[in-house]
Amino acid sequence: MKIQENFSLKKYNTFGVEAKAKYFAEVNSVEELKETLQFSYSPILVLGGGSNVLFTKDFDGLVIKLNLKGISEKILDENHVLVTAKAGENWHEFVQFAISKNYGGLENLSLIPGNVGTCPIQNIGAYGTEIKDHFISCKALNTETLKVETIDLEQCKFGYRDSIFKTSAKGKYIILEVTFKLTTKNHHIKTEYGAISTELKNLGIENPTIQDVAKAVINIRQSKLPNPAEIGNAGSFFKNPTITLEQFENLKQKFPEIQGYANGDFVKVPAGWLIENAGWKGKQIVNVASHKLQALVIINATGNATGKEIYDFSTMIIDAVKEKYGIELEREVNII
Repeated sequence: MKIQENFSLKKYNTFGVEAKAKYFAEVNSVEELKETLQFSYSPILVLGGGSNVLFTKDFDGLVIKLNLKGISEKILDENHVLVTAKAGENWHEFVQFAISKNYGGLENLSLIPGNVGTCPIQNIGAYGTEIKDHFISCKALNTETLKVETIDLEQCKFGYRDSIFKTSAKGKYIILEVTFKLTTKNHHIKTEYGAISTELKNLGIENPTIQDVAKAVINIRQSKLPNPAEIGNAGSFFKNPTITLEQFENLKQKFPEIQGYANGDFVKVPAGWLIENAGWKGKQIVNVASHKLQALVIINATGNATGKEIYDFSTMIIDAVKEKYGIELEREVNII
């Protein structure tokens, strides 16, 4: 383990923006992690795949790149298995591993960028599935005591793109591994969200398997989301806002075409729809743009954008949506 100084983070964030870490270390074991933390550099930022972070300036502290690897399995009963993945495992590759073993539950989360260790932080989700639906527990290093603790589902306090790791326990833990409970035979196939059923029909599939659902999700995501390896981005930049049913009904009178998904007295409104209909889909200002196929995604269009340019662009989108619809978008990406 080596601590480097004034280290470029350009290759370590999917936006591909230039920023330097005052100190940087890659760690391959829990022992190396503990050793690194004992140097008492502050502040500390742990990077997984760098897919949910925007650097708007240099980081005046220690950046740790966590490379813990490994996947293990434990059969629970005739229809369930516990699968544990280390924090440094690529998320999509882990999902593909589960699918290859015919373990069901995570197929709707195919092709989401990032690593396993960061997925509980914001309770990643897509197409009707969130990790909380299959999460059992995670092991995490307490940065204050340097002891490994097990944190279960209830303790995580998962919400929409939220968890204890973003609120009361922010900065307290470094997630080392995550355990999921998946099915081995009687899978619950979810095809009613997004365009999955349409894509399955296009593929000529009537009775889909989890492998079919994963293929459909991958096709959909590849058709409308830019590959971070080709165009700098962090996937969905904003959360889908939730407003009251009354507020939604008032908006519907003025904008009859507005989309929303009711849940009791509240309605979730697609942020992509709001951004597009506020006139920002495909719009570019110098180096930054809203993606032409998915307004929810902000891209480093020229490859030369700074983090501040991207942040300022997102602020303009927030202002435009608020002015037109009275809804204030919240950034999903972690701003540094």
